Amino acid sequence: MALADCAVGYGAYAQGGKGGRIYTVISSEDDAVNPKPGTLRYGVTLHGRVWIVFGRNMNIVLKMPLVIGSYKTIDGRGAQVDISSGACLLIHEVQNVIIHGLNIHLCKSTDPGYVVWSDSTIQHLGKADGDGISIKSSRHIWIDHNTLSTCDDGLIDVTLGSTYVTISNNWFKHHNLVMLLGHSDHFSQDKLMRVTIAYNQFGPGCDERMP
Repeated sequence: MALADCAVGYGAYAQGGKGGRIYTVISSEDDAVNPKPGTLRYGVTLHGRVWIVFGRNMNIVLKMPLVIGSYKTIDGRGAQVDISSGACLLIHEVQNVIIHGLNIHLCKSTDPGYVVWSDSTIQHLGKADGDGISIKSSRHIWIDHNTLSTCDDGLIDVTLGSTYVTISNNWFKHHNLVMLLGHSDHFSQDKLMRVTIAYNQFGPGCDERMP
């Protein structure tokens, strides 16, 4: 858990699941409404601080966006973890999240549907655009050492008042609209956004929306 003390920039105080329980993902299965113990979705909806690791290499095809709760770390070190060919990651109205060491690619837009939320309630989620990682109305977020490519929309979007975010040491490749910082020019809450972009590699095959 010492990783939590290594961030730089505005997201340096993102603690993720430091000091909490360690949860090991052993199954690549996904159920958006009733996730089984041992799956990634089950881990991100647990109450309190959780540091999530992986027991083996796996490719996870998410049926709906993975709604990540506060004080969670998803730590892919020690395994080859692919999130691909389905929905991807949603960080919404939470704080203190670390995403480290994942391969996120071929993310698809998804139709509206029901999904277990970060507080373990089941809520209706609208259409998702197919972002690799979507950060909305959240703070103290660190996205580090991931590989992201070829998603339906952006690779990482930081919007709707999100702040104190660091995006570092990631590899972005084979994508058109790489990154979005801010919901729109007219969304006043994003004028206070604080995001650090550091030590990332862009390309090959990146076209627009790069710092």
